[in-house]
Amino acid sequence: MFSHVMLGAADLEQSRSFYDAFLGALGVAPGVANRNRYFYRSPTGTFAISTPINGQPATFGNGATTGFVAASPERVDAAHAAGVAAGGAPCEDPPGWRELGGGARLYLAYLRDPAGNKLCLSHRPRKD
Repeated sequence: MFSHVMLGAADLEQSRSFYDAFLGALGVAPGVANRNRYFYRSPTGTFAISTPINGQPATFGNGATTGFVAASPERVDAAHAAGVAAGGAPCEDPPGWRELGGGARLYLAYLRDPAGNKLCLSHRPRKD
């Protein structure tokens, strides 16, 4: 359904450093520069950060969350820790299992990037 997700960055190099660490913990290669943007590519999609092309300040969406899939709870924890160490801020509950009802559950962690964008890391266990 989606080709890519791009978030605004107030300080592009600070955000690049954050996302190199955060996404690196999920196995994604460092961002590739293209003008005032960095692109992170994976087999399942493209993520990018950019200074706004209209010259206005970057802002985060109130109520918006960008989610990233992790292969395991350990990868969720590693990416969350890497993001916080690289200038992100934890938000909501600490990383952990969330019951969705009907026996379904997810391992989730939330944080904000240096520009204030809200991020979610999630791991959904396979059904046996």
